[in-house]
Amino acid sequence: MGDSPAPERSAGRPDPARLEVFKHLFSSVAEQMGVVLRRTSYSPNIKERRDYSCAVFDASGQMVAQAAHIPVHLGSMPLSVKECVGRMDLEPGDVAVLNDPYHGGTHLPDITFVTPVFGDGASGTEPPYGRDAPAPHLIGFVASRAHHADVGGLSPGSMPLSGEVFQEGLIIPPVKMVRAGEIDRDLWGLLLANVRTPEERAGDLRAQLAAGRTGARRLAALAERYGRAEVNRYMQGLLDYAERATRRLIAELPDGEYRFRDALDPTDSDEELEIRLTVTVSGDEVVVDFTGTSPQSESSLNAVYAVTLSATAYVFRALMGLDVPSNSGCLAPIRVIAPEGTLVNARRPAAVAAGNVETSQRITDVLLGALAQACPERVPAASQGTMNNLTIGGRDPERDRPFTYYETIGGGAGAGPHTLGPSGVHTHMTNTLNTPIEAIEYAYPLRILRYELREDSGGTGRFRGGDGIRRDYEFLSPATVTLLSESRVRRPYGLDGGRPGSPGIAFLTSRGEKRELPGRAMVNVEAGDVLSVRTPGGGGYGRPGPAG
Repeated sequence: MGDSPAPERSAGRPDPARLEVFKHLFSSVAEQMGVVLRRTSYSPNIKERRDYSCAVFDASGQMVAQAAHIPVHLGSMPLSVKECVGRMDLEPGDVAVLNDPYHGGTHLPDITFVTPVFGDGASGTEPPYGRDAPAPHLIGFVASRAHHADVGGLSPGSMPLSGEVFQEGLIIPPVKMVRAGEIDRDLWGLLLANVRTPEERAGDLRAQLAAGRTGARRLAALAERYGRAEVNRYMQGLLDYAERATRRLIAELPDGEYRFRDALDPTDSDEELEIRLTVTVSGDEVVVDFTGTSPQSESSLNAVYAVTLSATAYVFRALMGLDVPSNSGCLAPIRVIAPEGTLVNARRPAAVAAGNVETSQRITDVLLGALAQACPERVPAASQGTMNNLTIGGRDPERDRPFTYYETIGGGAGAGPHTLGPSGVHTHMTNTLNTPIEAIEYAYPLRILRYELREDSGGTGRFRGGDGIRRDYEFLSPATVTLLSESRVRRPYGLDGGRPGSPGIAFLTSRGEKRELPGRAMVNVEAGDVLSVRTPGGGGYGRPGPAG
């Protein structure tokens, strides 16, 4: 018998204990991919902030398992895999790459690698050798997505104040980066020729390739040990399990229609960018309808459908227990209506750099606001409602080479019906870390003067919202700074009588003069200038008591 597990005794529903084992086996594949990606990457954004995600998919492109990475990546990655599968024949040794928001991507800095995994003598990393090599059988796919600190475009860091997607960087439609185990050197060279920091990009791209090879080996090893049929069976079993759990959650909600609306901060042209939502619960199914949302914007605040789908999947998954697997089955009983040409389903060539990071947060707030009416005991007040995107780029005089720095900065989380809101954390659609001061000062011509919680920025209530963060940067060389943020005008809402959180604010001090920056700004700075970013607090929950 060795250490091989016993076969299933029944051809019916998978054994629950064995299903739990496979849930962790598949998740461990994604987790090991993430470890390899983080440890072999070059940029602090991936190595320190962990701005990446890894997942495992079945042969049809449905996500079966993920690591605990970034919600806005993971909910949209099945569309990336399906785009690759639908556009090309992926064979042993091939790897596809894409970042096109209108073909499975989210925004251009998020580059996705998709690796097919084969069994019976061939893995996703090596073609079969010899005439007698058995015919390979597709087991599934593994994929990684990482936010690259520069992919070209108008401004360093590739998060510009853009008006169309072509201004945001190099667009990569689904295409093969690796064929039969060999990197396409022409494509590789083309990609690196369009970025400001090619050495760093090459290191991060190779880290993603390494993560794919690791995932392919691990998943192929599972098929070899347990059998391809058994692996496929439990992939489907986990999808069915997640669907059943989601249906149970929906069935617990009172039938009816729940409406909510919220808006983004005004743009430079004073566009009113409103997100309207009706959630209709009927039995164990739900319709999430964004009809009435504002038309797509002339700014970069547009979200593609994949982002809206990600936010929807995240919210319903967050309302369930931790034991439920996060996979494509969670979306089976949910129908998402996002009218084309609106802020939540933009048409090409609309700019989308901020839609992935900022509008996704507001979509989440609107979903939670609607569901708070159906299950108030489960839903917290609004969190900071932004990722506080900051990009800085210029030339490093000490190393005599270009640099690009990208970071999202944490803030206050919303308080819940029974809990205080955590302070200084990344919330909802992002799950990254704040970059350590030591990593910033080592890698870039920057000095951090202050890094602390922004006291009393959380909304008051029976339970207070979490506080935001203050981070002050001194520039040691001239640079271009881009700030993409929200909740600078509109405040994160409280619930059940709780007060809203404080809005964020940013100041630039140059030559002794201090001025406030708008939430979306691009400025040139000189050595000695200081930027102070102060992030929003979360909303409070419940009416304050006498001491509140």
